[in-house]
Amino acid sequence: MMQMPMGQYRPGNTFFHRADAKGKLLGLCLVIAAVIVSKGLIGCIAAAAAALTVSYLAGISLREQVKQQKGMCRFLAVIFLMNAFFYSGEHCIWSWWIFRLSQEGIRQGAMVVVHLVLILVFCMVLTITTEPMEITHGLEELLSPLSKVGVPTEEIAMILGVAMQFIPVLGEEAETIRMAQTARGARFESKKLTERAASFLPLVIPVFLAAFRRADELACAMEARGYRGPGRRTKKKKSLPNRNGNVAIAASAIFLIVQVFLQK
Repeated sequence: MMQMPMGQYRPGNTFFHRADAKGKLLGLCLVIAAVIVSKGLIGCIAAAAAALTVSYLAGISLREQVKQQKGMCRFLAVIFLMNAFFYSGEHCIWSWWIFRLSQEGIRQGAMVVVHLVLILVFCMVLTITTEPMEITHGLEELLSPLSKVGVPTEEIAMILGVAMQFIPVLGEEAETIRMAQTARGARFESKKLTERAASFLPLVIPVFLAAFRRADELACAMEARGYRGPGRRTKKKKSLPNRNGNVAIAASAIFLIVQVFLQK
């Protein structure tokens, strides 16, 4: 059975499903700031507890979170190694040529990986509990003050909304092509790095071609429906502020304040 693409919207009736998109976006910005300022062990534990609580309120289990982010392991490993071997620290453990492994580098790499994982969890909660068009409208409302100084907020919100919608689409295309290549003998699970790299190379061009095809279809659909760029357009469904959204913003602000005090 094909795994659901990471971050794809899932209908539901949880606390975050009922919150307005604008409140969730503001709350996400505050939570990301709180995660970034957390440096010590207590701060990271508090951020992890907040991530688990938010996932529970969104109806996402811990096992599902781990399964959804399994594909990020290689990327996170690269981030950790780059920090571990290139971060300048006083307590050197091993060095060779341009590589220098230090205790400070290991701690820095672990901290960056933890921050990235927590941010991904919070972002996944937003995308799973919010329809793409609601996210687009929420971004447009948040950026609307910038339109007074000439910033094309509607175009920026539309671009971001379309980009977020393409993430699960590209995931589905890549999974479909990967299964087809596996049936033809591609060795994606080989223990040899060279064989695995050679198996992934044929995926690049088909995925890009599929992305361009989907983009062309989307452009034709938008043109057929009369989309003409910026202008005063009405919305079929307005995302009005509600209690859940206000609670999300307040809780995120309190979480940020607590994290700032924990660092002192």
